[in-house]
This record gives sequence, C-alpha cells and structure tokens, in this order.
Amino acid sequence: MHSVNLPKNDEVCRWQLFLLTPINTIIMQTSLTILVVNPRHDFTKIGIYDNTKLLYLKRIMHSAGELDKFERLSDQVSFRTNCIIDELRQNDMPLDGFAAVVGRGGLIKPLGSGVYEVNDKMLNDLYNSHYSEDVVNLGGMLAHAVQKEMPNAKAVIADPVVVDELEDIARVSGHPAFERKSVFHALMQKWIARKFARSQIKPYEELRLIVVHLGSGITVGAHHNGRVIDVNQGHDGEGPIAPLRSGTLPAGDLVRLCYSGKYSREEVLKMLTGEGGLFAWFGTMSTIEIEQMAMSGNKQAKLVYGAMAYQVAKYVGSMYAVLEGNVDAILISGGIANSKYFTDMIMKRIRSMAPVHVFPGSDEIEALGMNGLMALKGEIEIKEYK
Repeated sequence: MHSVNLPKNDEVCRWQLFLLTPINTIIMQTSLTILVVNPRHDFTKIGIYDNTKLLYLKRIMHSAGELDKFERLSDQVSFRTNCIIDELRQNDMPLDGFAAVVGRGGLIKPLGSGVYEVNDKMLNDLYNSHYSEDVVNLGGMLAHAVQKEMPNAKAVIADPVVVDELEDIARVSGHPAFERKSVFHALMQKWIARKFARSQIKPYEELRLIVVHLGSGITVGAHHNGRVIDVNQGHDGEGPIAPLRSGTLPAGDLVRLCYSGKYSREEVLKMLTGEGGLFAWFGTMSTIEIEQMAMSGNKQAKLVYGAMAYQVAKYVGSMYAVLEGNVDAILISGGIANSKYFTDMIMKRIRSMAPVHVFPGSDEIEALGMNGLMALKGEIEIKEYK
C-alpha cells in the first residue's frame, strides 16, 4: 500500500484515498461518479466524488492574459471546458464513467430550492444574461459543455443563488416600484443547515435557524421549517458591509451620486459589488490583511472591520425578529468564519438569542457533490427549469 501526501491547499490535486489501484480503475467500478464544477473569476475549481468520497480536487488557474481576450463571461465557456477535459484526460479519468456533472447555479429566474437539469431554456437565460451577468452563471454552461463529452452523465445545477422562498410580507419595500428579491448564498446556507440538522438528528424541515454566510458577499437568512422566508439581497442590493460588496447604502446619497455626472452606470454598479465594501476602503478584499492591520493598531481598519461584524450582528437580530424570537440555533459559515477574531465580535452581540455554531470554511464542492449524489440516488427530485 502506498499513500499520496496531501498538499496544504487545493491549488494542486488533493487525494483523500490511499490508493491500491489507479484512479481510472476505481472510477470504472462505480456508477455514481460525479464531477463538480465551480467557476470563479480567475480559476475553475473541480472535484470528483465516488459516492460520498472525494477522490480529486483541483483549482485550475486562469491568467489575466488568458481571460482578458474574452469580451463576455459566456465567451469563456469553450476555453474553460477544454481546461477541464484536458485535466481529466491527463489523469486518465474515463469520461464515460461519470454519472453527473454538477455546476454552480447562476443568476437565472427565481426558483424553489433543489437540483435542476440544465436544458435549453436555462442555457438561453445564462448565455444571454437575461437576469444578470456573474461568474456563477458559467456553472450551468460549463456543466452542459463538459457533459457533451460524457455519454452517461446528466448536467445539473443545485440550489442556485436565486432560490426564492420569501414570505409575501418580506417582499414589500417602501415603494411599489421596488420589490425585495431573494439573491443569496442558497447553496451553502441550505447545505450548512442540513448538516447541522443531521448533527442534531432532526429534520431540517422541523428547525428554525438563522444562517450567516461570510464570503466575498455576506448573507443572513431566516430558515423556517425548510424554507428561507427572509434574507438580505446579497448580490448588489442590501446587507452588511462585505469584502467586495457595499451592502445597504444611504439611498438618497446614492441617488444623488448617480445623477452627479461624475460616474457612469457601470462605475456605480461596481461601487455596489466588485469594488465596494472592504475593497473600497482598503484596496484589498483580504480579511486576513485587514485583520492584521486592525490588530496592529490601525484605527481605520479596526473601525471598518468592526463595523462589518456589527452589521452582520444587526442582520442576525432582524432575522431573530422575523422568526418571532423562536430560534433553535444560529449558524455561521464561510471563509471569514475561520477568523475567531471576527466571529467573536459577532457572537458577543448575538449569543443571548440562541446557541451559536460556527462552521469555518466554504466548501461549495462538497455541497454541489452531495446534492448531485442525492439526486442520482432518487433522494431528491431532479427538477425541470421552465
């Protein structure tokens, strides 16, 4: 028996098996091998599952020179697809051994929670950015393109960011021309909620939870018996300060800025998402760097970083009110949840509301893979996008 040493990060392949036989032999012995595809701005992360066991994890990096030649995100599909297929072939992974390709869900029409097969209607909405353009839109497009090379696989997405289970009262804003929308980290919020429910030996559908996801954007959702009945619109609308998003801004000042003649529409939108939040304040989205600045005595870093935690706690408080003070647990997840310094600032304000559980990290690969597995095993329905 021999083992493969695990690297300290996922920029190279990560094996979680002690291999007695080559990976292509293992893949051929199972009918539930799943490829997971999670596209990000400068890399495409892929994972391969043999049922519940992660066999392979790779972050395929893309240089600015490679991506800058593409005018639109959808123009990158062929390039990224070839990168994925080349990676699989270089590792002797038989393409006919995959049962599913699961892509990250993008900005499509509002949907119920679940797994959806990629079809022509979905592809049309994604390629034409009918609802909005974001790198997550590549997930469904790449799943479909890669699946063309895999004769036995289904192409699906799971819990896209547009999962919409809001109560009618949560949709109402202060003007009839503006309706509150549900755009949030549905995949991770639902997955963490289900993992917690299993740890408590209770159905997710019987719990009342507040779930916080701390990523480049931050969303806080009220989960009531299996449905997210209220959540901040984390894409470009509202919420706490986040590494790349400004969150809720003073509305009047924002309108006046838009009509000042100083900024284009695109520049204002970038202020909201992409170049807002911590990036706007410090020129970096790295919470590690900003936290080090705060701990080293930088007053502005301490104030703004503290304000981000303060605002997260405020939104937790608002969801506590949504659930009428009847909350089984508060769950905090995402990459920034690795920071005890940051989570402690939140917890001191919310710990009296309900038990708080922290799930450090953000593993979309696991969430996508296990959703795909549940769908293949018939434990959840594969839905049609209409």
